[in-house]
Amino acid sequence: MSELCAARVREYLMTHGIGYEIHDHAEAFTAQELAAAEHIPGRQVAKVVMLRVGDDLVMSVVQAPDHVSISKARTVFGRDDIHIATELDFQETVPDCELGAVPPFGHLYGMRTYVDERLLDTDELVCAAGSHRQSMRMATGDWYKLVEPVTVDIAAG
Repeated sequence: MSELCAARVREYLMTHGIGYEIHDHAEAFTAQELAAAEHIPGRQVAKVVMLRVGDDLVMSVVQAPDHVSISKARTVFGRDDIHIATELDFQETVPDCELGAVPPFGHLYGMRTYVDERLLDTDELVCAAGSHRQSMRMATGDWYKLVEPVTVDIAAG
C-alpha cells in the first residue's frame, strides 16, 4: 500500500526534475515523532491535516507542532461547515498511503492543497512519504512550485 504512494510521489518529482531524499527511520505515527526520528525541529516537518469543507475534502499543511484552527479555516473558506476529516472520510481518497502518513501533494489525489504561511519560512521541508517508516526531504520552494498550494493563515497559535 504505502510503496505505491511513495512511488507515485517519487515518479511525479522525477518527472519534474525535483531533487529529494527518502529516509528510513523508526516508526513514527505523528509529525512530531517524525521530527524526532529525523533529528530536526518540528517547524521543518509538513503535517497534513485533512479537512471536510461541506461535502469536499481539502488538504491543509501545517508545521508539525501546529494544529489547524477551525475558526481560521472558517474565515479562509468563508463558510461554517468545516470539520477535521476522520480517517474514514479520506481513506478511499488516498488508498495507496498508510493513514496518517499522507504526503502533502493533494493535487495527486484530486484535492486542493492549502499551506499555512509559517511552513514556508524553512528552506527544506520533511514529510511522510506514504508510510510511518519513511520520510521525504526536499526544498520547500520546489514543493511550493509543484503543488501550487493556496497560502493561508490557518494554524492555531
